[in-house]
Amino acid sequence: MERGKMAEAESLETAAEHERILREIESTDTACIGPTLRSVYDGEEHGRFMEKLESRIRNHDREIEKMCNFHYQGFVDSITELLKVRGEAHRLKNQVTDTNRKLQHEGKELVIAMEELKQCRLQQRNISATVDKLMLCLPVLEMYSKLREQMKTKRHYPALKTLEHLEHTYLPQVSHYRFCKVMVDNIPKLREEIKDVSMSDLKDFLESIRKHSDKIGETAMKQAQQQRNLDNIISQQPRIGSRKKSKKDAFTSLDTEIESTSPKSEQDSGILDVEDEEEDEEVPGAQELVDFSPVYRCLHIYSVLGARETFENYYRKQRRKQARLVLQPPSNMHETLDGYRKYFNQIVGFFVVEDHILHTTQGLVNRAYIDELWEMALSKTIAALRTHSSYCSDPDLVLDLKNLIVLFADTLQVYGFPVNQLFDMLLEIRDQYSDTLLKKWASVFRNILDSDNYSPIPVSSEELYKKVVGQFPFQDTELEKQPFPKKFPFSEFVPKVYNQIKEFIYACLKFSEDLHLSSTEVDDMIRKSTNLLLTRTLSSSLQNVIKRKNVGLTELVQIIINTTHLEKSCKYLEEFITNITNVLPETVHTTKLYGTTTFKDARHAAEEEIYTNLNQKIDQFLQLADYDWMAGDSGSKASDYLTDLIAFLRSTFAVFTHLPGKVAQTACMSACKHLATSLMQLLLEADVRQLSLGALQQFNLDVQECEQFARSGPVPGFQEDTLQLAFIDLDNSWISSPSGTGQHTSLTMANLLANICVSTQ
Repeated sequence: MERGKMAEAESLETAAEHERILREIESTDTACIGPTLRSVYDGEEHGRFMEKLESRIRNHDREIEKMCNFHYQGFVDSITELLKVRGEAHRLKNQVTDTNRKLQHEGKELVIAMEELKQCRLQQRNISATVDKLMLCLPVLEMYSKLREQMKTKRHYPALKTLEHLEHTYLPQVSHYRFCKVMVDNIPKLREEIKDVSMSDLKDFLESIRKHSDKIGETAMKQAQQQRNLDNIISQQPRIGSRKKSKKDAFTSLDTEIESTSPKSEQDSGILDVEDEEEDEEVPGAQELVDFSPVYRCLHIYSVLGARETFENYYRKQRRKQARLVLQPPSNMHETLDGYRKYFNQIVGFFVVEDHILHTTQGLVNRAYIDELWEMALSKTIAALRTHSSYCSDPDLVLDLKNLIVLFADTLQVYGFPVNQLFDMLLEIRDQYSDTLLKKWASVFRNILDSDNYSPIPVSSEELYKKVVGQFPFQDTELEKQPFPKKFPFSEFVPKVYNQIKEFIYACLKFSEDLHLSSTEVDDMIRKSTNLLLTRTLSSSLQNVIKRKNVGLTELVQIIINTTHLEKSCKYLEEFITNITNVLPETVHTTKLYGTTTFKDARHAAEEEIYTNLNQKIDQFLQLADYDWMAGDSGSKASDYLTDLIAFLRSTFAVFTHLPGKVAQTACMSACKHLATSLMQLLLEADVRQLSLGALQQFNLDVQECEQFARSGPVPGFQEDTLQLAFIDLDNSWISSPSGTGQHTSLTMANLLANICVSTQ
């Protein structure tokens, strides 16, 4: 039973499930019926389900049949109505067809017109779109055309600005066009082209600057010279209610900066042509000769392009190379002043340009770079000047070189360059200048001494007398009282030498000008140089004259007189130096003049030469002595040679009137002693083996003549019998003659004994 109940319950459940599935099939969309059917086939009752489904279909068919039977009459009526409508529809169709045909025929022209209108509207729309696109592209093309025009006219900086606007503003608006892509691709090339062209302009500028540096420097140095002349004029005028203008103010025109560092000028680079200015006209500023716009343009272009450092390195490298070329002096620079001037002009021109670049650009060059170049230039310039100035033998050229160096230093100092080393070097050149002066004055002194007649200067009028006194400080009351014509005691070389010494002092003073030396340093320099002139140059010239073979006693006497007066004039030279340097001689460490020593040495040399010359003259007369030592009788007077010798000595000592007393006395005593010694030597000669009484008597007459000359006082100032002592050796050897006459003979004991021995044999 239970099993039957269970089967019955399962059958009911299956029937209920089949019923549910059928409802789902009836109510569900056909796309979703698959899962429902699958659930039927998954079970084991699909047969029963099929039966159930067929039963349901039959039920629906019966319902459809009932419904059709119910509505059949209406259907028939509808068919009848439709048949009627078909006829009307066919008639309406024919009417519509006819109407359409008529409409097509009538509207054919309109359709054509409409097609044409459509094409016109299409073209109009296309034209409008094209105009809009062209209006968008035209500014790009105009900017590009403007860019090309600017590059063609070398307006590189504006071209770079145009290129920047083109790239960032205009091209992005039309970037989808092919020509824009071509432009975009060309932009880097255009930038490089601008860089290359601007760099080419810079190279042209650098080359032009290198060629015209001397012109720039010449202009700057002319302005420095004008300012220095102006300062000298102002310093000589009374400065009441005014202030001296500084050098820096005078160079305002040189240091005026360009109002804007952006390039306003698009002219070609290089040096502007400037005609030579007259000396009395205003010299243009050095910077006015130069168009710096290529530098500014190139600097801005490279800065905008982000390559400023590259440009700075290139500019500095090229200028360093140019500096080395400028600082290399020509091999023949020392021959003329123009060689030095051109060398200095190039250096000044180089640094004037660099100074202007320093002040008108922001960082293209800096002070460290300028200082480095200047240190190099200073060392090379000083080395070159030391080398080339050593070849200069003309003091005028050395002096001109010194003035040029001072002007060179003053010009650069205005621009802020330290020039102390140049002035230190000028002190070295000062020694060389002194040497060249000494050589020049050696020639001057030699010419003066050679051309002098070594005779007292005659004057025939008061005018000539004052002229000589104006040339040489001489005062003699006795000479002033004498009537004209009269003579100065010295010869012409005294005032000439004195004036040349003053000229030498002036020459030394000229070199010390503008060297920023103190009065003490100038005074010391002049005194030391003058001492060298006196102790070395003049002394050597005097010694050469004194030692000449053809110099006579008259010349030697005059030299002694001249040097005596020159020695006295040394105090006036001291005063002369004091007046031009304003340094008193009593100042500590003031150098004294050594002129007195020079003239004393020359005078002593002349005195010795007089003594030697007198003795030589005496020897020459004694060579004429021709004693016949075996003569039978003596003459009644002294020998002719001795008479001539005594006459020569009297005339010579008469010339010694203006000599210092001791000099004349020493010369006279020396001559007498030499004469006595020489006479003694005549008796002592080896070839004198026999003497006759007549020869002894003649010799005695000659000795007496000598004694008479000594007693006559040929030179004043000797004490009584002092000069006769020179013949004392002859007097001590007198012996009585065999004749018993009581006369003394000039026979030495040795010779007498020798003669006696010969007679006895």
